[in-house]
Order: sequence, then C-alpha cells, then structure tokens
Amino acid sequence: CHQSVTDKSGCPLGNLIPEWNDLVRKGAWFDAFKRLMSTNNFPEFTGRVCPAPCEGACTLGIIDDPVSIKSVELTIIDKAYDMGWMKPCPPKTRTEKRVVIVGSGPCGLAAADQLNKMGHRVTVLERSDRIGGLMMYGVPNMKTDKVDVVQRRVNIMKQEGVNFICGPQGRVAESSQEAAIDQGTNMGPRAAQLLEEYDAVLLAVGSTVARDMQTVTGRDLNGIHLAMDYLTFNTKALLDGGDVSNKWRRWWGAKKNGTDPKVLDAKDKKVIVIGGGDTGNDCIGTAVRQGAKSVINLELMPQPPQTRSPNNPWPHWPLVFKVDYGHEEAAPLNKNKDIREYGALTKEVLDDGHGNVKGIKMVNVRWEKIDGQMRMLEQPGSEKILEADLILLALGFLGPEHPLANAFGVDMDERGNYKALYQKSEGDFQTSNPKVFAAGDCRRGQSLVVWAIKEGRDAADAINGYLHEGPDSLA
Repeated sequence: CHQSVTDKSGCPLGNLIPEWNDLVRKGAWFDAFKRLMSTNNFPEFTGRVCPAPCEGACTLGIIDDPVSIKSVELTIIDKAYDMGWMKPCPPKTRTEKRVVIVGSGPCGLAAADQLNKMGHRVTVLERSDRIGGLMMYGVPNMKTDKVDVVQRRVNIMKQEGVNFICGPQGRVAESSQEAAIDQGTNMGPRAAQLLEEYDAVLLAVGSTVARDMQTVTGRDLNGIHLAMDYLTFNTKALLDGGDVSNKWRRWWGAKKNGTDPKVLDAKDKKVIVIGGGDTGNDCIGTAVRQGAKSVINLELMPQPPQTRSPNNPWPHWPLVFKVDYGHEEAAPLNKNKDIREYGALTKEVLDDGHGNVKGIKMVNVRWEKIDGQMRMLEQPGSEKILEADLILLALGFLGPEHPLANAFGVDMDERGNYKALYQKSEGDFQTSNPKVFAAGDCRRGQSLVVWAIKEGRDAADAINGYLHEGPDSLA
C-alpha cells in the first residue's frame, strides 16, 4: 500500500496503514487516530475524495479484493471528531518568522498546518470567498460537505493560529499597474509587498488553466461550459443559499440581494459531459441531482479492460473498467445502460440557429501503435449526431496561471508549471526567486489530493530549513 517499487504506485504520504489497520482490529481507536494524523493532515478529505492508490497497491489485491483502506481511514477520523480527539493544538512556542501561502487548497493548507506546528507565523491568501480551494468548490457537496467537513477543519486551524484572508483582500495583485487601478478598493497585496513583509512565500495555487476545445467548430455557442465553472457556480449557489438539504430546489436561482446568482442548471436538459475522470463523474452526478433529462459521457480513450492487462501489473494503479457513483446514478436516464461512449471524438458543436447548442457531431476512433507511438485513427462511417442542450468540458488542466509567476519573478518549466527544484533532495520546491517556493499542482502538474498534501508537507520542511539556515542554505 506504500510507494516501495515506484512513485507511480501506492500512497505517497507514507501512511502507516498496516499499523492503524491493526490498531482498529484491536479496538485501539485513539492510537489509530494518532498514527493516521502523523502522516496525513487531512484524512477527512482523503477518506472522501481520494481514489485510494493505496488499495491499488495492497498486497491482498494480488489474489483477492484489496483491504478497504479508504473506508477504514474515514471511519478513524470521523470517530476522532465524534470522541472530541480532533481539537485545536496551538504550538507551545512561536518563532518570529513569517510565511505567506498563496492558495488554500489541500497543498496550501497542509503546508500551513505543518509550518504553524513548527511555530512559524503563517498567513494563507485565497482569492475566492471561502477557504479550501478545490475541496471547497471543485468537489461537489454530496462528496464532501463544505460546512461539516472542510470549514470544520479550517476552523481548527484558525484556532491554532493560522491567519486566513480570502476574497478580494486575498487576491495577489499581479502587477503594480493593476494595483494602481485598484487603489482605494478592497484589494489584496502586491507580490513585491509580500516579498518585503514575509520571510518566505509559498505558491500553492494549483493547476487552474483548463484544457479546452477552442479548435472545434461551434465552441463559442451558448450552453458550453468548463466543468470547473459548472461545479464552482453550483456549489457556491448552494452555500450562499444556506440550505443544502433536499429543499434546495425551492430557492434555486432566485435573486439574492437584488442580483441573479451564477447558476448553471441542468434541469430538463440533455447533457453531454466530454471527458472522464473524477471531475467528469462529479459533473454527471451534479446534473442528475439537478434533474437532467439525459446524460451522456464521451471519452476519447478506449474502454479499459475488466482486469489488469499484462503491461499494468500490481502494484501499479489498476487501469480497469469501473463504475463510479455518477455513472450508476445516471444509468436510469439511459434505459439502465452505461452512459459512457468510448473512443469518441467531437468534430463539431451544432447551432440551433440562435447561437445555442443543439447537439454535437462525433466520430469513433481507434488507437494503434505506429512508429512506436499511439496514434488516433478515425473509423470511417462512424460519424453520428448527439442531441444536447448543455455541454460540459472535463478535459483536465494544462497548468497554473502565468501572471502570478511573473509577479514573483518565478521561471516556468517546459510544461508550463512553476519551475522549482524537483530532485528529491535538499533545495526542492525553491524557485528561481530564492525567497519563493512552489508546491502542489502548480509545480508538478495536475494530480491527486494525496500528492497535494504530500507536496505541502514536504514544502513546509524545505521552507523551515530555509528559515532556520538563511537564504543561502538551499542555494
């Protein structure tokens, strides 16, 4: 269940899984809780949204179904909250070192938690109106409750001394010109101010530039939205409404404070979700709950096999066919058949004559290895049209936004991420600006919540070393 053979398998956090499994077996729940928290700052997050690479690398999985590690983890942390074990533990002493973290997703929060425990004075900046990053707005409420899970954990960190600033004041002005334009408004600091006022800066802003379909004819029609916009707008509308019970439909879309909420509603619509993965599945589940008339999921890659293929051995993550909650819930809208269509390439988005989406033209493709590379080949005669009123693009992410890197004097790497040392050695996470560190998806690319937490923990160690030994210690 750990990363022993390769860093592409198992849990990167080094969770003491056999130990806390055995403690649970013995009924020693408090000891299991302490073991769990020693390596994972947020098991209430990973126990709900992590795809559990630990289970893919479980030794039992060689001959049988793996141990339900994720469920055990969630049960431990939920019991800890119920028993009152999960409570604020402020550091006994404080250093005079000040660290600012830009971004409040799992990576930024993990780094903040670790640095605060070390006694440093930590401030977290978040441009959104709530703390949590993708855990707040990118993951729908039915998977992780925003008040009873995310905000509850943030509140503990506040009581432990972490300072959170969100909204306009938490947004870093990306240039002096922008700051001058915003002068006198409720604006956030400039990068230069942060570099002057803090001893170290950590960029943990995630990978937020979405992959799009700009080259596809009809992309600019009304009714096409990026998946993250769809999930964010709807989660925010639910939270702003103050009622996430089954009564939410009564007030959904109503004006609040004289303004119309940004709601993307799938009610009575024919929905097509282009792209798979967790984000695509969350879009499917959200559309079903909103009352979509139909939901189809298009995936470019071929359907995975039912069991591991010879080139996908244990302990690597099993690339096999799975049915997630969204697929299961949407099946009744498709005569109880799987809603996914594999090997599907979108050729054109069709116009209803009034600038709105009415469907897509797609073609099936197959994948063949040609000259050592997998190439996509369209299948003649497979072209067809699918009706749609709402199209959601869940195509992954390309990298972080570049203006912030320019503001802090941070170089970009060849993949478009913030360039920071990545050698599994001293000096990792430090950027071309010695005072600025980068961690998480903005450094390594789009990844899992467990990797974000690991990146935050490791970056905190690197920053702590820098603060203790001086600016030249990691050079």
